[in-house]
Parts: sequence; structure tokens; C-alpha cells
Amino acid sequence: MVNSTVLVESPPTGAQEKSRGKGSDFSELSRRIADAGLLRRRPLYYTVRFGAVALALAGGVAAFVALGDNWSQLFVAVGLAVVFGQLGLAAHDLAHRQVFSRRRPSEAGGLLAANLLLGMSYGWWMNKHTRHHANPNHEEKDPDVSPDILVWSRGQASRATGLPRFIGKHQAALFFPLLTLEGLNLSFNSFKALGGRAVKRPVLEGTLLVAHFAVYFGGLFTVLSPGKALAFLAVHQGLFGIYLGSVFAPNHKGMPMIEEGTRLDFLRRQVLTSRNVRGGVLVDAFMGGLNYQIEHHLFPSMPTPALARAQAVTEAYCAELGVPYHQTGLLASHREALRHMRSVGEPLRAAR
Repeated sequence: MVNSTVLVESPPTGAQEKSRGKGSDFSELSRRIADAGLLRRRPLYYTVRFGAVALALAGGVAAFVALGDNWSQLFVAVGLAVVFGQLGLAAHDLAHRQVFSRRRPSEAGGLLAANLLLGMSYGWWMNKHTRHHANPNHEEKDPDVSPDILVWSRGQASRATGLPRFIGKHQAALFFPLLTLEGLNLSFNSFKALGGRAVKRPVLEGTLLVAHFAVYFGGLFTVLSPGKALAFLAVHQGLFGIYLGSVFAPNHKGMPMIEEGTRLDFLRRQVLTSRNVRGGVLVDAFMGGLNYQIEHHLFPSMPTPALARAQAVTEAYCAELGVPYHQTGLLASHREALRHMRSVGEPLRAAR
């Protein structure tokens, strides 16, 4: 059963003490992973995967142009929502240097995938995601659990005001409807971030973002009548947001939160706050390997095809240490997340 409470420190077990005598617990796991060759680059895999996404994008654009002003374009919108989700996963892997070991090609690929093709700032998202990896589920330091609209712990609920307080009462029921706005939210925050310090090249990123939306909206309202264009926009962006949320929400939502002042070593901080999702090849493809969230957090630069083998090594090692290791099915992971969201919103419902 998942422990959805706030994490507190616990004294090390005998196995932990033994491991620490040779170095940190993570250093021993890292040695086993490296010895298994799981950190080496996989250029053929990424060539095939990114090539398939590029072909799907080109096919979607070609179908859009060929169909013209027709309601069947909504099927194209559904397909392109999936393609955009895959572009987001590609930008994610590039940001973590899973594809290239060097910064420049990783950044160039990320700007192409995120800014130009997806309409999201690579620099802003990378800054945000790096902070998440450093402190997953930390109430004060993880931007992914900041109470901007939703609340993620009872402590946040007790301090919530305004919109988070209003939505937090029924956030479990509202979660998936709110996800329909996530694609637009990413783009809005991307433009907003251009004036901040998170984006190091605001002119370049801003130019690419403007180019993306000029082509996107120009194409919609040139090929389609206004009504059909708005319907296409709603279906495409709505399903894109749900897709992204369905990939990222199962990874940490409903797992233990970390309060300020709690001290955990790197391995436990990553393992105890993350959830793996079982499901085989289809789930691997749908989630882009992020269903192996524990291993991804421990080894962010590990190429996607190595994560399944790393999972077996990591789970066995955690068993040696007595560190809880949680994985479940895709639907069960969403149930756990929604149950947690409903639970932390209880104080807000009780206060009315």
C-alpha cells in the first residue's frame, strides 16, 4: 500500500550501515548500473524513435492540408495531440542528455522539439524540471507540487487561499478537466518566462515560439472556417494536455511528500517519492519510458531502452537495503493519485 503521508527521517538499518561503510547507498547502485552497461548512449534507438515521430508529424500536417475545411479534421486533431505528446517526451529526453552527451546538440534538439514544434519554452521547462528532480515532492522546493491551483498536502490545504482553496475542495473530480488546459498553460508560462532569468536566450526562444504559433494559428484559420478552427483547437490542445498529464501525474502524485527540514540521502529521496507503472511495451511507448520513474530519477541521463533492465537491478538493491519500492498498474496509479488529491482536500471541504 502506498504511504501518502509526509516523509520523516528514519534511522539507518544494519544493511544501510554496511553499505555506507563502503560509500553511499547510491554509489553502490551506480556501480552496478554502470557495470551492466546501462548508461551508454543508444543512437540507433533515438534515430528510429525520433524519425517515427517526425514522420507522424509530417503525415498529420499533410492530412490536415489535404482534408481542407471538413469536420473530419477533428480526427487529425486527435492524432496530432498524440504526436505533440511524443514531441514533449522527446524534448524531455534531450533535456536530460539521454540522446547526446554534449550540451550544444542537446540544446539545439530541445529548442527544435519544444519551442518550434511544440510551442513550449525549452529553457523555462528545463529550469523547472531540474528543480523538480533535485527535490521531488518537496513542499517548498519542487515546482511541480507548488499550490498554484491544486494542493498536494494537508499543510498546503490549510494555508490555501483564493483559487487553490476553491478548487482544492473538489480537485480530484476536477483534475482531468483541468488537464485539458495544460497545453495552453505551458505555452502561456513559456511566454511569461521570457522576461525572467530561467530563459537564457529569450530572443531566440521567443522568436521560435512566435514562429510556432504563427504557423499553427495561421494554418488553422487559413484552411478551416472559424468554427471548425476553434473546434480543432479545443480537441487538439485538450487531448494534448490530458496526454501529458496522464504521463506525468502517475509518477509522483499520491506518493509521500517531504517537508522542509527533512533530511534524506539521494537514493531514498528519489525512490520514496516516485512510483513506477507496469504495463509492458504499450505503456512504455505511451509514457516514453517515464513509467520507470524511480530509475529515471536515480539516473536522469540513462537512455530510455535501458530503463527496464535498470528497474530489475534497482528493485533488487532496494530490497537488500529494506527501502520501500513502489510500482503498480497504470489505472491503479491514477486511482492512488486521485485518492490522495481527495484526501488532502478534505480539510477544505470540512471548513465550508
